[in-house]
Amino acid sequence: MADEQATPVFQIQRMYLKDMSLEQPNSPAILLEQQQPSVDIQLGVGAETIADGIYEVTVTATVHAKHGDKTVFLVETKQAGIFEIRNVPQEQMDNVMRVVCPQIIYPYARSNVADVVTRAGFPPVHLAEINFQAMYEQQQAAAAAQGASSTQQ
Repeated sequence: MADEQATPVFQIQRMYLKDMSLEQPNSPAILLEQQQPSVDIQLGVGAETIADGIYEVTVTATVHAKHGDKTVFLVETKQAGIFEIRNVPQEQMDNVMRVVCPQIIYPYARSNVADVVTRAGFPPVHLAEINFQAMYEQQQAAAAAQGASSTQQ
């Protein structure tokens, strides 16, 4: 029984689209534009405890396409997953929540963004693959640098 309690558990309970919006404030006139829009993409990761050993992890993506100062479209999506995570050492939990879970969720977010942009009448936006480990390490380094600079003041 002690071995059973010590065995790490990682299970996907559910994947779901938590929130999604599409805005085309300058349609239909903007649809006649021939030039390629500039596209800005922002990503974020969040996690929260739902119950003992049960966590919701979210990947948010914002895609803003513009011609000059005019918005072509704005897509905001929040893809989520519910995970059962037990008996994982505490020092590894942050990595699991900010790297492992987002790597599982992100392909769903990518697909939903491409689909909604295409359904809106535009060529699909294919979000690039993301190295969540590198992103996590950059955030850790930035936090450590900020902590070091605040202690020097």
